[in-house]
Amino acid sequence: MPDMKKVTASREENTAYMNRILPVKNSFDIIQRDIYIGGRAASFYFIDGFTKDETMLKILDSFMKVTKEDMPVDATAFSRACIPYVEVDIIGDFDLVLKNVLSGVTCLFVEGYEACIAIDCRTYPARSVEEPDKDKSLRGSRDGFVETIVFNTALMRRRIRDPHLIMEMTEVGDSSRTDVAICFMEDRVDKELLDTVRKRIENISTDALRMNQQSLAECLFKRKWYNPFPKFKFTERPDTASACLLEGKVVILVDNSPSAMILPTSIFDMIEEANDYYFPTLTNVYLKLARGLITIMTVFLTPLFLLFMQNLNWLPKVFAFVAVKDTVNIPLIFQLLILEIAIDGLRLAALNTPSMLSTPLSVIAGLVMGEFSVNSGWFNSEVMLYMAFVAVANYTQPNFELGYALKFMRLELLILTALFNWWGFVIGCVIILCSICFNKTLSGRSYLNVKLN
Repeated sequence: MPDMKKVTASREENTAYMNRILPVKNSFDIIQRDIYIGGRAASFYFIDGFTKDETMLKILDSFMKVTKEDMPVDATAFSRACIPYVEVDIIGDFDLVLKNVLSGVTCLFVEGYEACIAIDCRTYPARSVEEPDKDKSLRGSRDGFVETIVFNTALMRRRIRDPHLIMEMTEVGDSSRTDVAICFMEDRVDKELLDTVRKRIENISTDALRMNQQSLAECLFKRKWYNPFPKFKFTERPDTASACLLEGKVVILVDNSPSAMILPTSIFDMIEEANDYYFPTLTNVYLKLARGLITIMTVFLTPLFLLFMQNLNWLPKVFAFVAVKDTVNIPLIFQLLILEIAIDGLRLAALNTPSMLSTPLSVIAGLVMGEFSVNSGWFNSEVMLYMAFVAVANYTQPNFELGYALKFMRLELLILTALFNWWGFVIGCVIILCSICFNKTLSGRSYLNVKLN
């Protein structure tokens, strides 16, 4: 991009510079509109599709009524006397002018005014504020974040009417210039963490946040590929984000992303869900314990089953019924690994299946993967039972990334157990424990202990 300069008092110079930078003639949605206001030549620049038509009609109607004698001496006085709108700003730098135009703000140049008048009458295409599909609640609100950052900040501001709630806006990406909002409670936030987040966002050097929030997360914290446990907690619920703000945490919103990033986080935060905030203490504790127990079982159930099948003499008589009684045509480890991949295949197929076909195809897949696969001799019924439990139990915790982290730990434990028997199982357990204990968050604290003010 050429070197930026200041806005001049000549409308012709200003429009010539804008037309040199912006593809006004080549791009149909970037529009220049030339009019006269009070006998002076003026030019509008705006993006078609971002401008509220009714608002612009009222503004243009007021401009047509301005006479030569009514024209103020400068842009600031003009914005106060002649523009019947709330969100108006005076800009003297072309860098900011171009940013505003490409963001959807209408920019006006008037002959004789050494500044650009920015009228923020934009509107973004947005879907309705509805409950997210993944993070549902039995009780509580039914709204969720959308892809428009201003709507998301309003959803949290509606819940926290406190002057200490601060929402700082910045931008990331040389080309995308994506809006990023840092939200925190000024009197409760960890100042050290807040400074760390601010500095890391300021120091990000990237062309664009191509995948929005995920790209920002990768820029903020370079994760180690061998440790799959997530560094950040994401939520699509404004009530959950607001509760975290009141706990002293930092919430980061990225434009075009329908979720909030919550910092700092720990393994205990990962297994929380919205229902934990809406039920009484006893019910809340029970749900957390049940979810935690089921999460542990998803990791260790199939490796323990494999370990005991390899060492049948270890199996207590009271649990003798769990032993595989049918003929094992395929080694158990390969059955378990094949089913792990098959379950992910069914999940991916479900995501791409049209809703009208999802129910019949799910029934077909259940029959084929269930009774028919056992009868054909590929899988044993006991293996199918335990893998079915693992597949369903994965949905008891809301964090998608944590679910796959636990899956990778389970696969690692299965392979080590198959290769080295009980020594492999012990080594796998140590690796899992180390992966959790030595996993550092953005603040540099342990994954098991996040301290707040």
